[in-house]
Order: sequence, then C-alpha cells, then structure tokens
Amino acid sequence: MTVEKLQNKQSIFYNTLLKLAIPIVIQNLITSSINMVDTIMIGKIGEIEIAAVGIANQYFFLFNLLIVGITSGAGIFISQYWGQKDKENIRRTLGLSLISSIIFSILFTIIAFIMPETIMKLFNKDPYVIGLGIHYLKIVSISYVFTAVSLVFGVSSRCVEDTVAPMLVSIVALLVNASLNYIFIFGHLGFPAMGVKGAALATLIARIVEAIVLIFYIYAKKGVLSAKWKQMLDINKSFIQRALRTIIPVVINDMCWAIAMIIYAIAYGNLGTQAMAAVQITTTIQNIFMVFTFGLANGAAVMIGHQVGAGNIEEGKEYTRRFVKLSIIVGIFIGIILALSAPTVLSFFNISEEVHNSALKILYITSLIMCIKVLGVVTIVGILRGGGDAGYALKVEALTMWGVGVPLAFLGSFVFKFPVEIVVLLVGLEEVTKVVFALKRLRTSEWIRQVTN
Repeated sequence: MTVEKLQNKQSIFYNTLLKLAIPIVIQNLITSSINMVDTIMIGKIGEIEIAAVGIANQYFFLFNLLIVGITSGAGIFISQYWGQKDKENIRRTLGLSLISSIIFSILFTIIAFIMPETIMKLFNKDPYVIGLGIHYLKIVSISYVFTAVSLVFGVSSRCVEDTVAPMLVSIVALLVNASLNYIFIFGHLGFPAMGVKGAALATLIARIVEAIVLIFYIYAKKGVLSAKWKQMLDINKSFIQRALRTIIPVVINDMCWAIAMIIYAIAYGNLGTQAMAAVQITTTIQNIFMVFTFGLANGAAVMIGHQVGAGNIEEGKEYTRRFVKLSIIVGIFIGIILALSAPTVLSFFNISEEVHNSALKILYITSLIMCIKVLGVVTIVGILRGGGDAGYALKVEALTMWGVGVPLAFLGSFVFKFPVEIVVLLVGLEEVTKVVFALKRLRTSEWIRQVTN
C-alpha cells in the first residue's frame, strides 16, 4: 500500500470517528451534567438527601441498563444493515427495539409504584433515607417510558450516522432539567420548596420534553428512521429469532453488569450513609470524565459494524487496531486530568470532611485504573459488539463481574469491613481481568460475525 493511500485511509478513519464521536461525547457530557446538576443541587440540602436520591436512582440504573441493552443489541443490526444500505430491515429492527423497550419501561414503572419501600430497603435501612427515596422514586418512575423512547431513537440515530439529533435533544433536556430543578427544589417563582420531590418532578418533565423533541426532529427530517408503524411492525418469527440471538446476549450482558453495580451499591451502603454519599458523588464525577470513553466506544461500534456489514473484514481489523491504541492514549489522558482536578471538583459539594476525604481517595484510585477502564469499555462495548460477537462479550462481563468484582466487594464490605475506598479498589481488579480476556479474543478472527446474514 502506498503512503498516499495509507494517509487517505487514516484521514477517512479519523474524519468519520470525529463526525460520530464528538456529538456523542457532547451528548454524554450533557447527560452526565444533568446528573451532576441534580447531585449538586440536592447536595445543597444535605448528605441524607444525596444518599436517598442516589439509592432511588439505583433502580433507574437497572432499568436504564436493560433498555440500553435492548437498543445496543438492535444497534448492532442497524449498523450492519446501514453498511448494506438495507432500509427496510433497519425499520423492522427499530420497531422491535421500540416495542420491547416500551413494554419493559411500563413494567418497571408498575413495580416502582407497587413496592417502592422494598426497593429502597435493599440499599439502606435508615427510615428517613427510605422515606425520601420513596417520594423521589414514585415520581421519577413515570418518566421511564419517555426515557425508553428517547434511547431507542437516539441509539438508532447514531447507528445511521446521525449523531446531531440526540446531541441537540440532550441540550434541551439539560436546560429544562436545570431550570426546573432550581424552581422546584428550592422554591422559586412562587413554587414551594419541594426538595427531592422537586428534583424528581424536574426530571420527569425534562424526559417528556426530550422524547417529544427527538421524535419531532426525526420525523420532520424524514430520514430512514421516520418509519410508519406498518413498516416497524413488518416482522416475522424468523426475523425476531435472528435478531434475538444477538440482542439477548447484549441485554443479559448489560443486566448482569447493572445487577453487579447494584450489588456493589449494597456493599457500599453496608458501610454507612456517608460511604454511600461518597460513592454517589464520585460516580457522578467519574461519569463526566467517562463521556469521552463512551463516545469512542460508540464510534467504534458503529464504524466497525458498518465495515463488517459491508464485508470489508480487513478494514474492520485495521479499525480495531487503531481503536485499541486510541483507547490507551485517551485512558492515560483522562486519568491524569481526573487526578489533578479532583480536589477542585469536590469543593463544589457541601459535604462533611469525612465524606470529602473518602471521595478524594476514591477519585485518585479511579484515576490510576482509568486506562484499563477505557480499554475495557471500548473493546467490549465498541469493538466486540460492533463486530457482532455479543456472545463472547457477555461471557467476559459475566466471568469478571461475578467471579472477581462481586466476591471481592462483599468480602471487603461485609467480612473485612474495609474503608469504602479500599472496597472500590478491590472492585477495580475486575477491570484488569476483563481487559486480559478481551484483548486475547481480538487476536483471533472469531469476533467478526455478520449478524445480518
């Protein structure tokens, strides 16, 4: 290959990546900022309120990961169909994703209304924390169906290389949520101060606006996703079975991960309300820094999916090598920035010295393993899924989480009763194991699968 052709291929790669990743990064940054704004505003009231909202959002976290699993699994198909320019099957896959997501969102909302106290008691025994969390959970659970619709159309938009729509909608959601938080939480413009109930109401309204704006944008644009119900429901048993063979492993993968995260939260909660508050704060901060990672991972999934779907296998392998190198560089950079900015970021929170010190140590530990975390996310969520190897991705996640992370979390919390930062460090060993198995898989060609055939 001549130098000119190599440079041209590299130029196409990076131009496509930037076109996909930058709007995704901005959208993820905005989405994380919504959570950051919620946490900071609630934090102005007190640590107990932070813990209550954080615990209630563990249930949303489980729901969110389920819907992300469905939409990501469908996204593998949509990406490969887009590489083949098969619009009919893109719309069929969109319909399957939308129907499944709406059904599960309604189910989660019903459960939240029937047994909110049971959900809260899984994570904390403090009656005041449980009471506040129940109020928040009941209100915010109404937003789940709107969140599901936004995720379906947002992820599908990325897969057909339209990353602008989800980004613009996230900006609208951030503005609505932040404005209503200010009004409802603290009581402005004639509204009473509602505290955590106000935060939940603001989130509900923001999610409704987000879904409406995104659907309006997509159908006004009249692109491939502006499908009629007849087109989305034009599916048969064979299509569903073929789709589910890929979607189900992704859903199980994300649900296993979500359940593991909830078990981690139980382990952290066992160490006390202050430990839980420290983890909630650092998780919110960490999510801000991880937006670049998920932008890179989503870009990898779409770009590699397009190449595999189009039958350009060697090009897909070359893309993989570039993404692995980029992951390492991005991980080192993010880790350094997180460590340097940790004290300044924590100064925005109105927390006790004990919570501050624990949170600072957790952020330093996170910065040390950030390179491994980034590489793990890009290889599992981006490369392996984009290549159609969702089954192996599931095996790696399940093995490392349930064979390494969960046992260490419970040993650290319930048996040895280590400080929360040490438990976080033990859980981080899961990431190392995950990367070892993922990189081993990439050295073979078994991860490349055309799921559309």
